[in-house]
Amino acid sequence: MQDNHFDVVIVGGGMVGAALACGLAEHRFRVAVIERAEPAPFDAQSEPDVRISAIGTASVDLLKQLDVWSSVQVMRCAPYRKLETWEWQTAHVTFDAASLGLPELGFMVENAVLQRALWEKMQQCDITLLCPATLENLQQHNGGWTLTLSGGEKLMARLVVGADGANSQVRQLAGIGIHGWNYTQSCLLIGVECEHPAGDSTWQQFTPDGPRAFLPLFGRQASLVWYDKPSRIRQLQSLPLPQLEKEIAAHFPARLGRFEAKRAAAFPLVRRHATRYVLPGLALVGDAAHTINPLAGQGVNLGYRDVDALMDTLIAARANAEEWCAERVLLRYQRQRQRDNMMMQSGMDLFYFAFSNRLPPLKVLRNLGLMAAERAGILKRQVLRYALGL
Repeated sequence: MQDNHFDVVIVGGGMVGAALACGLAEHRFRVAVIERAEPAPFDAQSEPDVRISAIGTASVDLLKQLDVWSSVQVMRCAPYRKLETWEWQTAHVTFDAASLGLPELGFMVENAVLQRALWEKMQQCDITLLCPATLENLQQHNGGWTLTLSGGEKLMARLVVGADGANSQVRQLAGIGIHGWNYTQSCLLIGVECEHPAGDSTWQQFTPDGPRAFLPLFGRQASLVWYDKPSRIRQLQSLPLPQLEKEIAAHFPARLGRFEAKRAAAFPLVRRHATRYVLPGLALVGDAAHTINPLAGQGVNLGYRDVDALMDTLIAARANAEEWCAERVLLRYQRQRQRDNMMMQSGMDLFYFAFSNRLPPLKVLRNLGLMAAERAGILKRQVLRYALGL
């Protein structure tokens, strides 16, 4: 096989693309990854990355299978065992790991840590890493695809995978459309150092302007998430940190306690869903295929479910001597994941619209719903199992 011919070329070596690359390389697919920039080396003395992912049990299992999870643990991560959500103090819903017989619900992991661990694993695998590099053009050719990079280099692939995020160039160059909209909220992530250890409970209080959430990290480090109108988030982001601390103290629950704000970053909330996930010899995974309201931290977990499903589809087809990059095979992946991702998007949207208004009758209804959910027993546990991918 020529040096520029590959079974699979993955555009995007982030948290989802790198996981897929490692999994396929382990099963002897010839893989290349195109990535703009290598993640920075891990520094144990560094401040935590402001971008945090809540990695569920099923995602941890995938990372263990890829022999990446031990590297994450050597760097840093924090287990969370309880999840609380409420609007009225009398309408708490609490999910805990013990109710499912699990040691934890998942782990809070800095995106930078996860990206670095996966990058180091790719370096150990038989994977061609093209970095720094960007995709310039994509054309179908002889039953596969020709990819042209920014430096003029051309690659041939039987399968191209777009793992290049919400503004996926692969999706655009392939002519795949999207359905979506911008939510009327933006999100501010704030890294804080608490007076006391952050613990192992994550919580979220709903307000008509948007939720306020607490994500525990290691030691006394934690991350706060503030959802609000875009204009309000821009105003908060412009404040000096001491002034931002005063705003947080005035608008977050008192249980937060004393803290020091260390850093902040904002991003808009956007829903996108690709009209299709596959073409002959091409597939989309993760945010390239779907973005979701981050209310329940399900974004990267859905991406890892995509990885699991696409890997299983390709490996099974090859074992059965099928043309594993054919559209009829890839459609099995699409059928498996499209409905699940749409259900999760719709579920998050239901929460978003139900709690993002001030209508008194709806306020009563949604809090009665939370009270009912707390007493739902086996149904509540099933919802939790679904969210964790179990």
